[in-house]
Amino acid sequence: MRYPHGVAELLLARAEDDNPAYLEGDRSWTWRQAIAESARCAQALADLRRPGPFHVGIQLENVPEYLFWLGGAALAGATAVGVNLTRSPAEVETDIRHTDCQLLITDRAGRERLAQLDLPVGPDRVLAIDDPDDAAALAAYGTEPPSDVPAPDTLALLLFTSGSTGAPKAVRCTTGRLAATGNMAVDRFGMTADDVYYCAMPLFHGNALMYAWMPTVQVGASVALRRRFSASGFLPDVRRYGATIFNYVGKSLSYVLATPEKPDDADNPLKQGFGTEASWRDVEEFERRFGCVLKEGYGMSEGGGVRIHRTPDSPEASLGKPIVDTITVMNPDTLRECPPARFDEAGRLLNGDEAIGEIVNTAGLDLFEGYYDNPEATAERSRNGWFWTGDLGYRDADGFFYFAGRGHDALRVDGENFSAIPVERILYRWAPVVAAAVYAVPDPDGSDAVMVALELQGGAGRFDADEFARFLAEQPDLGPKWVPQFVRIVRSMPTTGTNKVDKGPLRRAGVDTTDPAWWRPDRKAIAYRPMTEADQAAYRAALEARGRATPT
Repeated sequence: MRYPHGVAELLLARAEDDNPAYLEGDRSWTWRQAIAESARCAQALADLRRPGPFHVGIQLENVPEYLFWLGGAALAGATAVGVNLTRSPAEVETDIRHTDCQLLITDRAGRERLAQLDLPVGPDRVLAIDDPDDAAALAAYGTEPPSDVPAPDTLALLLFTSGSTGAPKAVRCTTGRLAATGNMAVDRFGMTADDVYYCAMPLFHGNALMYAWMPTVQVGASVALRRRFSASGFLPDVRRYGATIFNYVGKSLSYVLATPEKPDDADNPLKQGFGTEASWRDVEEFERRFGCVLKEGYGMSEGGGVRIHRTPDSPEASLGKPIVDTITVMNPDTLRECPPARFDEAGRLLNGDEAIGEIVNTAGLDLFEGYYDNPEATAERSRNGWFWTGDLGYRDADGFFYFAGRGHDALRVDGENFSAIPVERILYRWAPVVAAAVYAVPDPDGSDAVMVALELQGGAGRFDADEFARFLAEQPDLGPKWVPQFVRIVRSMPTTGTNKVDKGPLRRAGVDTTDPAWWRPDRKAIAYRPMTEADQAAYRAALEARGRATPT
């Protein structure tokens, strides 16, 4: 797709704007100052450029310097690669090598960590923003932006996917697509230069860059940064900066809601929030408690033209409706549309086997720019000339879409196929739950067994097995096969760097855990008892006797 302009034009339009741009702690810059700093970074990048892909890795917390270098890359025609701070050293090394970074921007602590890795760049190619020598060298450059503006098809970003379904992939995003996405966000949020956007979600992720940074550049609003997300710091920060809008990903709303409620929580400047993957309960409770409107949306870093928005008439559990009519649910084997979902009087999905498929955009691939140096993954996303999201879903008769999880979220119990997601929605109704993750563990009889990990307010001591069993028995839409056989109480839910629940470690552990755990030896009754080490050993022996292994 041909885009009319890129990020560089948007940045240069702010070059004489004295509205506040970037706020962090006691530090602040106007747009005029911020663009001057980005121009300085652009000159440094041009001087430091070497043969090969012009890729610059940035490994920093949410600080204004991150955005200076990001803007500098856009002005210089370089590609910024956000290096995930939460990844292991070996994974960071793999990510940097895979994306062919020729220069790394970090801080002194990050440089010490990177020095322990076998990287394709030498120590002189690792700059630290808080190193006095590096800072002095950068200050020697001027603040005039480059005379040539990079074309909209210049590769602006390599965005790593969250990794919740496998190894993260580097999504290609041109400067034109990034600018266009920001423009769409402005329209959806109705943003103006008077807004202050609070961003505690990591800047290496698409949510922060596309839906926080870009729309503020578009209209000249302000970005207030939090170095790392803090549930207890959320409301004080909102009040301190006068934030009118914020972004969230994954379970961050749950963690904010788990902080003690105060009578004046709604006394704050927030008007709206934008994010993904929050439970309906959390959305309603957050809006009540903090007095703002949340706009949930479904989308992907890959683009692909797949955007689904909730509307006021959306059913409680649904994603909403797509903004274009080329989004559908496909059977990946037959390449045919799945029929609409049917529900019983209690709201249980009756035809999951035929209704659940993969969410697909059949309009073509103009809005998907592929993965970097990963033709296999690109081909998987673009089968049959369509964009395949890799996410499971279903539609009701009125065209509302429902998320059914990803590949690992499919379960089969005693011949019944279903998704973990509807079970999780039900579990979030139980008041003590902060986060819930439902997943399959092997059953000796050959099917799956349902296991759930719960993070509770007040910790593991809050779990009352009898109360939980009564709660489950009272849920009319909880199918008999959906009732968890195993319950694991975690101190904190494993998450990716973007606060999405990471079920991988939970699945791999199976029933083997030192966390408090309960189970139902008799699957015909909802009654739990503590699971001892002897119970775990006996269950493992039963699996081994049937040749069954813990999922990977």
